Amino acid sequence: MAITPEKLNIRKLLEKHSDSMPFFVKEYVQSKSTAGLSYDTLLQYVYRYKHFFNWLLSEGQVEAENMASIPYSELDTLRKDTVEMYIQFLRNEDISIKKEKKNTGNDSDPDVMKLPEYRGEAVVALSIQALKSLFNYLTKETEDEDGECYFYRNVMSKIVTHKKGETASRRARDLNSIILNDNEISAYLKFIDTGYSETLTSAEAKSRYERDKIRDLAINSLILGTGMRVGEIASIEMNNIHLHSRYIDVVRKGNKPDSVSVLESAIVDLERYMDVRESRYPGAKKSPFLFVSVYGGVVRPLSRRAIQNIVNKYTSAFFRNGKSPHKLRHSFAVDFIRSGGDIILLRDQLGHSDIKTTSLYTNMSSKDGEKVLNEMDKRR
Repeated sequence: MAITPEKLNIRKLLEKHSDSMPFFVKEYVQSKSTAGLSYDTLLQYVYRYKHFFNWLLSEGQVEAENMASIPYSELDTLRKDTVEMYIQFLRNEDISIKKEKKNTGNDSDPDVMKLPEYRGEAVVALSIQALKSLFNYLTKETEDEDGECYFYRNVMSKIVTHKKGETASRRARDLNSIILNDNEISAYLKFIDTGYSETLTSAEAKSRYERDKIRDLAINSLILGTGMRVGEIASIEMNNIHLHSRYIDVVRKGNKPDSVSVLESAIVDLERYMDVRESRYPGAKKSPFLFVSVYGGVVRPLSRRAIQNIVNKYTSAFFRNGKSPHKLRHSFAVDFIRSGGDIILLRDQLGHSDIKTTSLYTNMSSKDGEKVLNEMDKRR
């Protein structure tokens, strides 16, 4: 299995940042990477550990000269109120101050009052999730010279997180307002193929569009025709595409191999791209990855960020507020259910590990329920 330059870079970053961590964090990273946890997730976790350990040092909560020398015995005796204090610090930390320090160094106007900028709850939730994972590892999976875990007191098990008091039906209705309906999907794909050029003014932009439009159409069509994640699309290899059988072998979250069925219309767009792949991007046949571009005369696979930018470019030109790749994935899922698809089949198609996540889409097809209510009104 080939590794994209993006994944290789993430692995290097993980190794670099792990070097400044205590030995037990390095062991954790090694153990979880062996178990199949993605390098991307591990890197995000290591970033959160670095922030947490720096806070412990700055607040005098641990006795150590630096981050790498923090012993696990300090985590064994860590109190619940200390962890809660850190979580509150996360929520209240003014991150706009840190952003200013990264600027050119020019003094800001002291007379201009700036409002503080705080972290979103998603980062707080990620930090808690990362710490829970680390403490579970230290208290359940480690082994010292006597065959015992490093310690058994798991303070993170006492940290309870409360989810938003919002029903699945309400979440589904909110998402329902941002997905594409059947007519919009067809019109959007046609726009990529023939209409987008009318939004361009420069000859250079039009030339680049003409070179890339078949590839870009295939990318958008594949998301709308499979419900695949951006990372999965970026990692598709040429020898894993089975056009006649209409499925593609992919690597899911956690490095799990899987196969994804593809709509016939998306297969047509994919074949069209594959027919011109080498002529549009000379040297592409040397790359194992499906979606490529040319930078400085060198063929390189498209990164996740590049694919996101491609989707954002076309959706922003077609829709008022644009659509993210994830919203296109939502659109596929809802269309699947509305077309009579089974929730178990949809779970497998989307690569969900929990059926509860998939069940959201049964609620998102709420227009079916509205039709029933309308029929009831007609009979009364």
